Amino acid sequence: MKIRLLLFSLLLLSSGKLWSQEKPLANIPMIGDDAPSFTAETTSGTLNFPDDYGRKWKIIFSHPRDFTPVCSSEILTLAHMQDEFDNLNVKLVIVSTDTLSKHFMWKKALEETAYKGKDPVKINFPLVDDNRLIVSKEYGMLHLPISTTKDVRGVFIINPQNKIEAIYFYPMNIGRNMEEIKRTVIALQTAGKGKDRVLTPANWQLGDDVMVPQFPYTEKQIRDNPDLKYNFYNVGSFMWFKKAETLSQK
Repeated sequence: MKIRLLLFSLLLLSSGKLWSQEKPLANIPMIGDDAPSFTAETTSGTLNFPDDYGRKWKIIFSHPRDFTPVCSSEILTLAHMQDEFDNLNVKLVIVSTDTLSKHFMWKKALEETAYKGKDPVKINFPLVDDNRLIVSKEYGMLHLPISTTKDVRGVFIINPQNKIEAIYFYPMNIGRNMEEIKRTVIALQTAGKGKDRVLTPANWQLGDDVMVPQFPYTEKQIRDNPDLKYNFYNVGSFMWFKKAETLSQK
């Protein structure tokens, strides 16, 4: 009897290990990674991503399905914000696991829809046909505890060098805050890189003071330019801020 129980336990253990080995993992690219490239058919023609967008910022949005209410509200919100993203040098890309023909029907229906008191608007960004799940798998948009065929609401913000700068994931039933996504792009563009980089504190908005990652000036710099100290102030002993109106100053 004991031998049978032992054999049964070993069988359960081995089958569990086998299942866990066979279960594919979400292949989510990380912040700092190169954005995975792909070629796909879209409502705007063939897209070679990210090469077709050159040295622009890019945002990929994934959607579970076409014609769903939350997705439709998001697409319309983005359509009304197209000029704002254009002014930030940002290209928008929509990924859904439905087919291109269905994308065209969805786009047409949305472009005839007045949303929240606004007139109907043309959708100028592409809707990517990902019915073979190629893009979804490359970007880890299929979260298997939820679905093997429908994307969660993923967001990938990609810089002009085609590096991933920020990632969001939302559940299927919760709409994204597009203003927050735009704010993140503005914060990333403001923060910059290298020796002139700054940081943005909690709840930062464009026009607010920023933070600096280290003590902001040396004794020599103050001797050479005594007014430099007025560009900065500290909160506590380790949070130093740079005044927003001095951001262009070195």
